Amino acid sequence: QVQLEESGGGLVQAGGSLRLSCAASGSIIIINDMGWYRQAPGKQRELVAAITRGGSTNYADSVKGRFTVSRDNAKNTVYLQMNSLKPEDTAVYYCNAAVAAPHTMGLMKNYWGQGTQVTVSS
Repeated sequence: QVQLEESGGGLVQAGGSLRLSCAASGSIIIINDMGWYRQAPGKQRELVAAITRGGSTNYADSVKGRFTVSRDNAKNTVYLQMNSLKPEDTAVYYCNAAVAAPHTMGLMKNYWGQGTQVTVSS
């Protein structure tokens, strides 16, 4: 099986920074797209940032210029550097990865982390 383990969430004041990490482990053949989603109370889960295996990135308009997504393919890890945080960034942040594994017969399957809370105080 494949597991995604997130770390780095917490409480920060507006204007501050946090760095989230998400490491994939288990029996993995290859990981394609990786990304971060978030879900605030009463709202739908939304894409924050995504990155392809080759390093192409995509961001939600609300975080462009403030957040940076990156990855280390050798470590099967994706990062989210969050700067100039705002109270509206408060949410549970989830890691997502498209993974091919022996138990998926080599086909891509989406996996999710358990989520990490980010709280930005005003």
